[in-house]
Amino acid sequence: MSNKSRLTVADAFAEFKKDLKLSWVTGNEGGDRLLTSERDASVRPRLLGPLNFNSPNRIQLLGRAETRLFSGVGDLSPARFEFSLHDTCELFVVTDNATPPLSIVALANDAQIPLWSTKLSYSELQRRLRYRLTQLLAESEIVHGVLMDVHGTGVLITGESSVGKSELALELISRGHILVADDAPQFRRIAPGTLEGRCPPLLQDFLEVRGLGVLNISRMYGDASTRSRKILRFIVNLQGVGLSDDISGIDRLAGLRTDEPDEHMQILGVPIPQRTIPVAPGRNLAVIVEAAVRDYILISGGYDATRDLINKQAQALNQT
Repeated sequence: MSNKSRLTVADAFAEFKKDLKLSWVTGNEGGDRLLTSERDASVRPRLLGPLNFNSPNRIQLLGRAETRLFSGVGDLSPARFEFSLHDTCELFVVTDNATPPLSIVALANDAQIPLWSTKLSYSELQRRLRYRLTQLLAESEIVHGVLMDVHGTGVLITGESSVGKSELALELISRGHILVADDAPQFRRIAPGTLEGRCPPLLQDFLEVRGLGVLNISRMYGDASTRSRKILRFIVNLQGVGLSDDISGIDRLAGLRTDEPDEHMQILGVPIPQRTIPVAPGRNLAVIVEAAVRDYILISGGYDATRDLINKQAQALNQT
């Protein structure tokens, strides 16, 4: 399930207030303005940039130069701009701890556009705000599964309901690995080819295990046993194997045991390496997952155990 994030100016202020050292000056009536846009990217205004009379930005920034410019213009009419402020601008931000020009304060009140002030410099605010907004406004997708940090690698455990995902996650936690999100991790593409998985705030620290109910992992195992986000690198897909199937469980396992980890799962258009692991009585899945992750790390570094074995066999045959 995917969606485009909707972010209001009021939501953004609550999210960024502390980190960006913000204060809300005026224009409170415009708190419900959306920083997202349904318009095509080719015609929508840029996300942020310096306030001027001819270039629209959804977030208009006033650094020292812009503050001096607009401090000397007297009354400022929206008609002086070559674009419609009401339709294109959602927010003014004055940087460098400068006093907001009276003309901009009046304009923000008249147009009901929020006006913020920050202690950060223009360049620092632009850098931080662009990065944070890119994360928040990115398309997101919720994938059913358990997101873990195993050996420092973001691993998503997927599989059909009741296959044992939560039980496996609990065993991995008991072996020192870290829970990120149970049941509904949310993924955002924060850069080309890079997905960040997050835990919904209401589910943070909790894991539901069949037969035990809801567990608070942080309280049971300590704060270091959970985290709120992780870059996704690898997917483990659990596949149930029934011993009473038409094809015996042993035969099914034999058919899968030599499979190479060349599967991929697409999330938000990003292919993530996936390894299918059969689930059957007597298998130590936690050890197998740990080994699969270590193998993925080696493969990512350029080493392939199967190719290494084939090369050694070929060398042995050449020597005979």
